Amino acid sequence: MTITRKWWKEEVIYQIYPRSFKDSNGDGIGDIQGIISKLDYLSDLGIDIVWLSPVYRSPNDDNGYDISDYYDIHPEFGTMADFDLLLQGLHDRGIRLLMDLVVNHSSDEHQWFQESRKSRDNPYRDFYFWRPGKNGGPPSNLPSFFGGSAWAYDELTEEYYLHIFTKKQPDLNWENQKVREEVYTIMRFWLDKGVDGFRMDVIPLISKNLDFPEVDLSDFSSVIHDHFSNGPRVHEFLQEMHREVLHHYDCMTVGEGPGITMEIANDYVGEDRKEINMIFHLDHMLLGYGPQGKMDLVPTSFTDFKDLFSDWYQVIGEQGWINIFLDNHDFARMVSRWGDDDQYRKQSAKMLAILIMTLRGTPCIYNGSEIGMTNVYFDDINEYKDVETWNFYREHLDRGEDPEAFLKIVHRVGRDNARTPMQWDDSKHAGFTSGQPWIKVNPNYSDINVEEAQKDNDSILKFYQHLLSVRKAHPTWVYGAYASIDHGHDQIFAYKRWDADNTYYIVLNFSEKSFDYIIPEMHTTSRLLGNYPKTEIEGDAIAMKPWEGVVFQAESE
Repeated sequence: MTITRKWWKEEVIYQIYPRSFKDSNGDGIGDIQGIISKLDYLSDLGIDIVWLSPVYRSPNDDNGYDISDYYDIHPEFGTMADFDLLLQGLHDRGIRLLMDLVVNHSSDEHQWFQESRKSRDNPYRDFYFWRPGKNGGPPSNLPSFFGGSAWAYDELTEEYYLHIFTKKQPDLNWENQKVREEVYTIMRFWLDKGVDGFRMDVIPLISKNLDFPEVDLSDFSSVIHDHFSNGPRVHEFLQEMHREVLHHYDCMTVGEGPGITMEIANDYVGEDRKEINMIFHLDHMLLGYGPQGKMDLVPTSFTDFKDLFSDWYQVIGEQGWINIFLDNHDFARMVSRWGDDDQYRKQSAKMLAILIMTLRGTPCIYNGSEIGMTNVYFDDINEYKDVETWNFYREHLDRGEDPEAFLKIVHRVGRDNARTPMQWDDSKHAGFTSGQPWIKVNPNYSDINVEEAQKDNDSILKFYQHLLSVRKAHPTWVYGAYASIDHGHDQIFAYKRWDADNTYYIVLNFSEKSFDYIIPEMHTTSRLLGNYPKTEIEGDAIAMKPWEGVVFQAESE
């Protein structure tokens, strides 16, 4: 079988977290006009698609992922007229726009929920999951992703409603056809406006196991897989969505994939399924998370990391498609988690960029990664704003555990690591705002910022620009076959990409060590690019430098 060629396979996504990207009016919150002011920057970077995290009207309990009006822009971000200017400005530069579609849940301040909670016989009651309590408590012991129970008691009607995330994010009942019709009307509204598709938040969670059973709280990952994700009607719902809406537009869909395993991935993205185009699978992003989730860290190996990329390539095959990414708004900064954010920050950030751009899948860059932004190491828990961090912190204290130990975990995996303001220059607040930022800027902004990167020909930013242009010129990187090389090596990630026309060898040193490395099968090649000015080769041996990444191209016979 030959892989079907599609524009959304060949292009590169850039995620903007609007709250932290650029503030235009001095209120300390990034906004749409701020993004508009940076459109030429995005164009110069060479990206093709912007994924815009939510800008809808919201109480901001979970930074916009709790939506109170799907048809309006939150005033702190601007107006619908501002949005229209943004969309036009992107399209004028040949850049597409993905909206974030958050329809597993709404805000509790949405009109639907406000009506739903008024009485047990309200017409909107069945828009959500309401259940009577058991034995003086919740209907079951289902836990929330953000800690505590997934059930909240409402005194007005003396029942509990389901919220897999925060209490202000009640889950929508997709069993109700009226709910689905409302969602499809929302999608048509934005697609008719001209947006180019959707990133679909926690999409495998929309179908629920309606018995809501008691679960084993000692292993949260099994709760996700067995009770939250891949519910009995999820594929029916997605196929209906495709049939009713997506089929009628030239758009792309990207599903966030908690609980989507390799074995069932193509049930979502296989071409014959008519569901969604691709998924952000989370297997590599959840590496190191223990039975209790992200705040319960356990050791992992480099081979585990490599296995996931190789195994996903095998199971997706030529039928499906995935995204390639190493960070986003929900995880630690890429260079801090997978590279070296100190002595070898530049080298490791560039090396990781090579990995993202040369694997099969649609690459996604998170804003700030292109200049090597790092985790932020606040020494006071009060500097953190994320509701997830605070919920887990309170649970940590309730168990009598050490708050300093918890803070060290937050330094590694907290979501605010990726949410500090974009670092534009070395002026106050990194040029993000003329006011007081909603969350503190990373103190390293004086050294790590866009203005400095633009002046430095050896910067991470310049490397990204070059890498994106090379990817566009080498379709083998997009559609070619993949094979891991020397898979057991504990420092090198090496692989081959090839098709009928070209063969490439990618060699990545995931360590600060220098050593000679030989790929036996690699011969008669030339260096296409690397993250050092030159790569030393003596005989068959590559003299790998710390965090070196290099791409070789086989010479035509």
